[in-house]
Amino acid sequence: MVSIDPAQAPAQAASATAPNKFYFAAWRWHFYAGLYVIPFFVMLAITGMAMAWIAFIDGRDGEYISVTPKEAPLAVSAQADAALAAIPGGALVQYVAPRAEHLAAIFRVDRDGTATMIAVDPYTAQILAQYPRRSGLYDTMENLHGELMLGMIGDRMIEIAASLGIVLIATGLYMWWPRNSHWRAALVPSLGRGRALWKSLHGVFGFWVCLFLLFFLISGLAWAGIWGGKFVQAWSQFPAEKWDNVPLSDTTHGSMNHGPKEVPWALEQTPMPASGSDAGIAGLPGNTPVTIDTMDGLARQIGFTERYQLNLPTGKSGVWTFSRDSMSTDSVDPTSDRTTHIDQYTGKILADVRYEDCSLAGKAMAVGIALHMGTMGLWSVLANSVVCLSVVLLCVSGVVMWWKRRPLKLARLAAPPMPDNLPLWRGAVFAGLAVSLAFPMAGLTLLTVMLLDAIAISRLPVLKRALS
Repeated sequence: MVSIDPAQAPAQAASATAPNKFYFAAWRWHFYAGLYVIPFFVMLAITGMAMAWIAFIDGRDGEYISVTPKEAPLAVSAQADAALAAIPGGALVQYVAPRAEHLAAIFRVDRDGTATMIAVDPYTAQILAQYPRRSGLYDTMENLHGELMLGMIGDRMIEIAASLGIVLIATGLYMWWPRNSHWRAALVPSLGRGRALWKSLHGVFGFWVCLFLLFFLISGLAWAGIWGGKFVQAWSQFPAEKWDNVPLSDTTHGSMNHGPKEVPWALEQTPMPASGSDAGIAGLPGNTPVTIDTMDGLARQIGFTERYQLNLPTGKSGVWTFSRDSMSTDSVDPTSDRTTHIDQYTGKILADVRYEDCSLAGKAMAVGIALHMGTMGLWSVLANSVVCLSVVLLCVSGVVMWWKRRPLKLARLAAPPMPDNLPLWRGAVFAGLAVSLAFPMAGLTLLTVMLLDAIAISRLPVLKRALS
C-alpha cells in the first residue's frame, strides 16, 4: 500500500514514479468528488435509513392502525361509503386492502385537488383516522431523499452526487488496493492514533462496503431523471405489444404516480390499456355488475391476497387496476409483484403483468428497489442500516482526515497536488470518456471542473492558491 506523508505531498507528487503519480491523480479526483458528494451521501444515508424503519414500524399510509377482528368484514362498498361521508363532495380514488385481519383498511378520497387518506375499521366502517396524503414523516424523508424538496433541480443534483459516487469508489479502491503490504492491512483496521487511525477506518470500511454502495448507487440512479429515465428505463419497459388486440390509452402508467414513485419501474413508461371495447379475457361472469365489491372479489379470485391496492377508473377510458408490489410495501417478495387492469364496462381483464413477464432489467430492478428500500422484512432493514451507518462513517472519516492535514490557515482548501507530466494521460482521458458515456451527469460535471481548472483556476494565482 502506498504511504503518503501529507506534509511532503507536493514534493512527493512532483518527483513520484509513474505508479505513484497515478496515486496522486486518483487522490486529487477522490478529494474533489468527495467535496460535492459528502453532504449528499450523509443526507441519503440518514433519510434512507429513516424511511426503512418508519415503513417497517409504522407503515407509510397508516396501514398499521389496529382494529378488533369480528366474524367477517363489511362489504368494501360500505367501508367506502363511510370514507366518502367523511369528505363531502369527494371522489373515491383508491382502496388499500388490509395486510392482516386485525388492521385497518385505507381509502383515498380526492376533493378540489387535495388527496386525503382515511383509515376505516373494516368490521364496523368506523373512521379511525384521516390525514392529507403523503404528509407524514416518511414522505418528508422521501422527498428529501429523492429530490431535496426542489423538484427536478434536486433530482439532478442528487444524480450528480450518485454518479460522482461511482468515481469515488473507483479512485478509492485504486488508492487502497494492497501493493507492497499484506492484505490484512486493507481488510482489518489498524488501531493507531490520529490521522493514521482515521485513514485506516476510512479505507477498510470503504473496501468492505464498496460493492453494497455501488449497488445502492446504481439502483438509485435507475430512478433518476437522466441516467434512469433517458438511458436505461426507456429500453427496459414491459412491451405493451404483449397485450394482444388491447386498445391503449394516451397516458402511461407513470400517470398513477402522485409525487413519489409508486408505479413499478418496468411499467412506468408503458402505455395504459383503455376501457370501452370487447377486448380482453374473461374476468367477471356475464351480466355481473362492475362495482368496487365485484372488483375486490375478482382480485381475490385471481390471487391478490392480503394487502393489495385497487385504483378506480379515471375518465371514460380509464381502467380498474389491481396492484401488489414490494416497492409500495404491499409484500416482502418482489417476485410476486403484479399489476392487473380491468375494463370498467365489461369487467374483462385487459392486461395482467407479473414479475416473470418483465425483461431481465425489469426483474433486476424489482428485486433491486426492494433491497434498496429495505422492504423485504426485518433482515433487509437491518442490512440497510449497517450500510447507511457505514456510509456516514466514511463521510465523517473523510472530513476528519482533511481537517487533520489542512493548513493552519483555512484560506486554502488543501487539495492533493496534481503530479507533473502524468504518464499515459490518454488512458485517463479514455477512462473519463467511458464514465461520461455511462453516467452523463458525472461526465458533464468532470468536464466542467476540467474546463474551470484549465481556463480559470490555473491562470488566477488567488484561486490556484486557495484550491491547492
